[in-house]
Amino acid sequence: MNKMIKIRNEEETDCEKVEEITRKAFWNLYIPGCVEHYLVHVMRSHKDFLPELDFVIEVDNQIIGNIMYTRTKLIDESGEEKDILTFGPVCILPEYQRKGYGKKLMEYSFEQAVALGYDVIVIFGNPGNYVSRGFKSCNKYNVSLENGTYPAAMMVKELKPDVLDGRKWVYYQSPVFEIDEQEAGRFDEGLERLEKKYRPSQEEFYIHSHSIIQ
Repeated sequence: MNKMIKIRNEEETDCEKVEEITRKAFWNLYIPGCVEHYLVHVMRSHKDFLPELDFVIEVDNQIIGNIMYTRTKLIDESGEEKDILTFGPVCILPEYQRKGYGKKLMEYSFEQAVALGYDVIVIFGNPGNYVSRGFKSCNKYNVSLENGTYPAAMMVKELKPDVLDGRKWVYYQSPVFEIDEQEAGRFDEGLERLEKKYRPSQEEFYIHSHSIIQ
C-alpha cells in the first residue's frame, strides 16, 4: 500500500506534537533521558532560528518527524565571516526509522536551503547517519573549532561545490545549543514519565563526541 508522504513547514499548532516526537526519538539514545525536546522548545524563539527551514514530514496525515535549522557562521584567518547553516535536532519517530523518511526530509531541506542562498552546512552527529547524505569530515574542508581541533563528530556539507576553497575556517556554533540542564530537567518533569536507562548507543555517542581527528 502506498503511503501518502508530505513535507511542509511546521505550524504553531504542530509545536507540542513535534516536541513529543523529538523526545521519543532521542530518549535514552545519547544519555539516559534526553534534552533535545527542550532544545526544540527554546530554539523557536531564538534569533538564530530559521522558521523557513523548519519542516515536518507527514505520513498519511500524521507527523512522524521534523528538522530544524539555525543560522551560524564560519570565520577565516583574515576575519572574513561566512553565514552558514546547522541543523538539529532532526528526528523520525522510532517506528518509522530506517525506512527512508529521514533521508527524504533532509534532502528536501537541502533544496530549500539552496533556494534561500545558503551553500554550507556544518553539523555534529554520528558520521554513520550523515556521510551517505554528502557530509564529510570537517578536517577535509579545513574547518576547525576555535581551539584548533577537528572533532570526529563535526561534519561539513557543501551545498555548492568547492565553495570553501581550502581556506582555514573556524566554526562558531549558535548559543542556542548551550542548554541549561536544570531548565531542561524542569521542562521534562511536566511531561509523561519515561524511564531513563543505559543503552550501548550512549557509549557510541560518547566515543564519537570525544574523538578528535589529527
